[in-house]
Amino acid sequence: MVSTQLQQLIAQAQVYQQQAQMIAAQKEALNMQLIEAGKAIEELAKPAKDDVYRIVGPIMVKAKREDARHDLESKKELVMLRMKTLEKTEVRLKERLDEIKEKLSKSGE
Repeated sequence: MVSTQLQQLIAQAQVYQQQAQMIAAQKEALNMQLIEAGKAIEELAKPAKDDVYRIVGPIMVKAKREDARHDLESKKELVMLRMKTLEKTEVRLKERLDEIKEKLSKSGE
């Protein structure tokens, strides 16, 4: 293989690795959001007469317990969808990286 082709493959592999790292960071952040939402839903399920507040922009407003729970469950579903999308993207990136590694190893033979 010509050295410019090798350089392009190496550069492409580096881009894919950076993208994989970004996806891993995004997945970690989403996982934290899932944990937080799950804990909040658990707390809202407990019987209590305390008021419930939601953060809306820079302020907190009083909300109905059921509305807050519903909003959290919707948020949790959206985060889970986003997580699945990231996982699919991560799989595709790994496949591309494997292809590039294979091409690089063949060129070194």
